[in-house]
Amino acid sequence: MDEFTPTVGVSSTRPADMPEDHSALPVWNAENWFYEDWPVGQRIRSLRRTIGESDSHLFNTLVVDIHPYVQDQMFAEREGIFGRRLVAGAFVFSAGLGLVATNCVNAFSYGYDKLRFIKPVFIGDTIYTIRTNMEKAPRYKDLGLIRASYQVFKNEGELVLYCEHLQTVKYKNPAAFAGKTEK
Repeated sequence: MDEFTPTVGVSSTRPADMPEDHSALPVWNAENWFYEDWPVGQRIRSLRRTIGESDSHLFNTLVVDIHPYVQDQMFAEREGIFGRRLVAGAFVFSAGLGLVATNCVNAFSYGYDKLRFIKPVFIGDTIYTIRTNMEKAPRYKDLGLIRASYQVFKNEGELVLYCEHLQTVKYKNPAAFAGKTEK
């Protein structure tokens, strides 16, 4: 094992289908926090991302979104109410949440509530996201339920999207929640 303590990455998941010295390495770009580690009230901000023509077009192609507001420059300029092409709301949602997404090996998406597309996003706009940890409650024998809000902003801070993400997260110590779960 390496003599250095990792500053990024988590203890290994120790997969059996790779060499032992590889499987013992910390996992890059992942977290191993548990329900007990999740601080209500914590806020984080992502890095920024400028949405380019190719990003928008690739997303539209992958999901077969051929709406003229996102795919037809002539329509958007001449007949559309914004005078230019939009970035698909589904892409703003995906990219915005991706900016603050973690690869927590103990968390599982449970769904989204209150998804709202507040303002349009255009090709060339720069977005960033603020995640706020809102609440948590014991839910299942081995998993608690957490709720976080996501606010996606464009350019100098104009709110364009809001949603709340629910996740189930493994308990570090399931015995501490015996009798407190809903199911």
